[in-house]
Amino acid sequence: MYGWIWRHLPGNTLVRAVVSLLLVAGIVYLLFTYVFPWAEPLLPFGDVTVDGGEGAAAG
Repeated sequence: MYGWIWRHLPGNTLVRAVVSLLLVAGIVYLLFTYVFPWAEPLLPFGDVTVDGGEGAAAG
């Protein structure tokens, strides 16, 4: 897959490297801006139970 993308990018090796870095930066930006905030309420990472009672280790 990465070879296919590399072959279809325009320019020489330096231009392809710059374009590929810009593509990766754009994808990361879209993920952090739109995808992760949309998916965050759907994930169970906020459901943390901290027990301070009988289950706690004696210090």
